[in-house]
Amino acid sequence: MPEQTFLDAIGAGLAEEMNRDTSVYLFGEDVALGGPFGVTKGLAEKFGANRVVNTPISEATVMGLAIGAATAGLRPVVEIMFIDFITLALDQLVNHAAKLHYMSGGQLKIPLTVRVQCGISGAMGAHHSQSLEAWLAHVPGLKVMMPSNPADAKGLLKSAIRDDNPVVFIEHRGLYWTKGQVPDGEHVVAIGKASVVREGQDLTIVALANMLGPALAAAEELSGSGISVEVIDPRSLSPLDIETIAASVKKTSRLVIVHEAVEQGGIAAEIIAQAQQAVFYYLDSPILRVAAPLAPVPASPALEKSFVPDKNRIIHAARQTLGKT
Repeated sequence: MPEQTFLDAIGAGLAEEMNRDTSVYLFGEDVALGGPFGVTKGLAEKFGANRVVNTPISEATVMGLAIGAATAGLRPVVEIMFIDFITLALDQLVNHAAKLHYMSGGQLKIPLTVRVQCGISGAMGAHHSQSLEAWLAHVPGLKVMMPSNPADAKGLLKSAIRDDNPVVFIEHRGLYWTKGQVPDGEHVVAIGKASVVREGQDLTIVALANMLGPALAAAEELSGSGISVEVIDPRSLSPLDIETIAASVKKTSRLVIVHEAVEQGGIAAEIIAQAQQAVFYYLDSPILRVAAPLAPVPASPALEKSFVPDKNRIIHAARQTLGKT
């Protein structure tokens, strides 16, 4: 399989879906120019300015335009540059996109994909570095994806575009230039299915998006001490594949969850709630979280680095739940 960057895999997925289905349109600020990170570069030249549409700098306007297009039969893909600014479009997204199918008695479909990048990198500060996936996963009617590698990014994006429901597709910008093998030809990944990335017997670690790398590094280091770690990438946060997580914990009896978002109210809390209900009698120790502190993301590079969970913090949590600190 050829290697691609995370960024190029998303661009390839968009091009393939636009080529396959003429109802797929792109809307967003500067999308015809490639967007802030170049994901959509070249698509306007290939598919025309009528299908790759630059919009005003107004997230609410962009979202409203796309929802209207979706109800009229198109499959719009919206780009919101930073997840921090999806807050400006929450009325449209939460009160309209997520509700119209239900409130119309099933008469309306909203095949809308919202691409948005998140996360901490580049010392961009508190207004450009948040991880708000838990907010979005809380909303009935929205599906929420968060891939960790190029193959899943492409496959999940293609599935999102083909879905008849609104999907928020969250891309961690720290992953954009990472590389991985991406299958040739038609490649789709089912929404709502987690991936067991590494098998193990002693402990389960569930790691989101960019935290998968540190989790795998921690698992490798722990293996040197005779600790066998199973690592799971949920990929989809809503719907959440709790069955795969539960099956792993029934085997290992221990669970650690890792995400970059602040700990309080993060998606780990929901995974813990569902997991303990499914596997309570299999647990040999409390479920632990490794996450960011409840504070704005600092702009200082040194402080930013200390803010993000890392391999050592994951190892400490793993040893703690194993009673080996």
